Amino acid sequence: MTPEMACYHADLVQRNEVSARSMPVVMRSTAVRRGRGPLAGLMRNKALCPVFQPIASLRDGAIYSHEALIRGPQGTAFYAPDALLAAAAWERLNFEFESLCVMTAFECWGELGETGRLFVNVSAQVLVQILKQCGRDALMELVSSFGVLPRRLVLEITEYERVSDMDELARVVREIRSAGVSLALDDFGDGRSSLRLWSQLRPEIVKIDKYFTKDISQHADKLKTIQALQQIAAIFDTALVAEGIETEDDLRVLRDLGIAYGQGYLLGRPASSPREQIEPRALDVMQDRRVAVFPELRRASHTGYSSRLAVIEAPAIGLSTTNDELATLFAAHADLHAVAIVDSARPVGIVNRARFMNEYGKLYYREVSGRKPCIVHANLEPRLIEREHNVDELIGILTSDDQRYLSDGFIVTDNGRYEGLGTGEQLVRSVTETRIEAARHANPLTFLPGNIPISQHVERLLRSGVEFVACYADLNNFKPFNDRYGYWRGDEMIRLVASIAQAHCDPQCDFLGHVGGDDFIILYQSANWQLQCQQIVAEFAKRAVELFDMPARQAGGIQAEDRHGISRFFPLTTISIGAVKIYRDEYVNAEQVASVAARAKHDAKTHGEGLLVRDALDFSLR
Repeated sequence: MTPEMACYHADLVQRNEVSARSMPVVMRSTAVRRGRGPLAGLMRNKALCPVFQPIASLRDGAIYSHEALIRGPQGTAFYAPDALLAAAAWERLNFEFESLCVMTAFECWGELGETGRLFVNVSAQVLVQILKQCGRDALMELVSSFGVLPRRLVLEITEYERVSDMDELARVVREIRSAGVSLALDDFGDGRSSLRLWSQLRPEIVKIDKYFTKDISQHADKLKTIQALQQIAAIFDTALVAEGIETEDDLRVLRDLGIAYGQGYLLGRPASSPREQIEPRALDVMQDRRVAVFPELRRASHTGYSSRLAVIEAPAIGLSTTNDELATLFAAHADLHAVAIVDSARPVGIVNRARFMNEYGKLYYREVSGRKPCIVHANLEPRLIEREHNVDELIGILTSDDQRYLSDGFIVTDNGRYEGLGTGEQLVRSVTETRIEAARHANPLTFLPGNIPISQHVERLLRSGVEFVACYADLNNFKPFNDRYGYWRGDEMIRLVASIAQAHCDPQCDFLGHVGGDDFIILYQSANWQLQCQQIVAEFAKRAVELFDMPARQAGGIQAEDRHGISRFFPLTTISIGAVKIYRDEYVNAEQVASVAARAKHDAKTHGEGLLVRDALDFSLR
């Protein structure tokens, strides 16, 4: 910045020689006046103009603010913002160009007579430089001269990753905020953003990068990331803006997540004039009470760590420990199944108690070998499990050819150093518990949501007040089929149910979950739910026949033992669906909905009907 530019704000106030509207500060820059590049020419000729894109509340669709975006002449390459930024870098006019963009946005907003909230982009570097050379009061005077109220202004900080002095930026932000201006961080999560900066600046608003919002209705990992950002935002008392919203499905998910504000082409494209309301398509989504179906991870997650194991804090022995010393140690610890041999805290072997004592108890063994090192009895390739090891990766131990861990147990380490011992029983229990817990989130057979996501979705439906239908599907005569043909074909039949049910659900508004075994839950918001259920029943009846052998098909069923061990004839497997209409304010939690759905399923199986529809009032009268 030239000395002339640095003094411009003071000159403006003191002499009133020119108005802020007629000569933005950067137009006095020598670089712009003398520049020969195309961008410098556009700047001199005032050929850059702002457009305004709405930022809307995702609760009701009301316009919250507008963001000012700069554009070059229409029909030219410089209409695109990327081309303008590239030209500014090439002509070395970054500061001048950015300053002009800010002033042009202020000027146009004032000329339009707008009094709403305005977002204006400014890089952290330029913000620091302007305030350092001009001061807060002169800058606010300039802003006010355009008719822009500081309390309605949000400075959207960009390129904050380039600031080397975070403390200086924090000081500038505090000074700007003291004048009533709000702060926003742009494109958070694009790989350059900093949680430290969020914590240090405490911006009123953070804009989530469009990478995480694009196709969020189809990507569970993106949804989980945004939920994590919501937790951080709650800590710092920050409102979130979801950028890049382009589809109705994504908008519905972001709305139901509770994101405060949104921005994107679906809500409204940038235009020369501010909008009074968002696009009708987006407004329809805002006014539609149907609940979005959150995407779920289509794989069973077995996350867990060996820290969940009950680690035995057992003493260890060294390389030179004798047989007599080890026998004394075992005598002092009657419940110790084994002992680890360590070398400088690094485990090198494990001695099994039973095998050692069998040898030590032999005739004359103590006299001959009592003072010899006991390492001769050690397994020098023990199972080592790091304390923070993922339990799912330990499954290989359970299925390996080497099963000595069942008797020797294993050694638990922390960063390679001895921590204690574990038993094979503990390992099996831990892996089993982890698998059971994982199945509550995603069924490992069908990869459909399990009990926990099902309950969460029911709770969301109840909170929204939307009417929906809870369907509980179960197979008829499945156990005899499974007993006759084995679990492999039984699993194939269960997967068939899953695939047919998925084909007759709208993935954006109907939720399909797998409770376990041959039990499925479908939570319908679709208007044609009854037809879909009937088609599930009919298609399953047609395709399930193919899983029986020819004699069973010809006979129409199989001979098998019932639950009491009595042999009898069972018809071919079919599916029953009990459906309950859930009206607003009838139930308060997911347990109640699950209970009435299960009763409807029971009635469907008892009456032998493929689909049995119950009204919630039917059960309240019993």
